[in-house]
Amino acid sequence: MWTYLTAPFTFAASDVHTEELPSLKENGQTLRRLKVTFPDRIATHSREQIFHFDQQGLLRRHDYSADVLNAGPVAHYSSDYKEFDGIMLPTRRRVHPLAADGTVNHELELVTIDIESALFL
Repeated sequence: MWTYLTAPFTFAASDVHTEELPSLKENGQTLRRLKVTFPDRIATHSREQIFHFDQQGLLRRHDYSADVLNAGPVAHYSSDYKEFDGIMLPTRRRVHPLAADGTVNHELELVTIDIESALFL
């Protein structure tokens, strides 16, 4: 959860490498894509991940493979944004299998996360 809730703030660290990729059109929306390579010091699903942002700069999709589980690639969707202490957070997250051709299986939910409240100290 730490990496979910701290993105994109962690991308500013000097040892996190970012690279903008070509945009993706999905459901009539153009999403800007950012490939992020995390250093070993950050415990996360995989070193390389791709984050998709909408026109307002909100994270909408996050692609990765959970290397620890030796699982295949997934598309992790973030939605239902709410403001907590001036910071916008997605309160609904759904993770779906991602095929090699980039097709997302929306019929199968691998992980569901719902956030009711958040407090920043």
